[in-house]
Amino acid sequence: MQRFIIEREIPGASELSASDLAGIASASNAVVDGLGQPYTWVTSYVAGDKVYCVHEAESADVVLEHARRGGFPANTVSLVANEFGPSWGVAS
Repeated sequence: MQRFIIEREIPGASELSASDLAGIASASNAVVDGLGQPYTWVTSYVAGDKVYCVHEAESADVVLEHARRGGFPANTVSLVANEFGPSWGVAS
């Protein structure tokens, strides 16, 4: 599977309550269960009027199908080319 960053423009996203976010999570999980193919929602971040999600799927088309079925915006879907972190800057 490939990893994708999804940018979702949702006005007022940072104002969503824990209950609102739980409802979105339940809807997303139900769509994942019904896709009939490998798909993993890794995590999501809320910042201002956007939600940034990390998902793993076979293709961007599958990510877009998840968004369509769930009624979620998917304004930008970007394939992750590589990952790194602070430990990469430590000499071995």
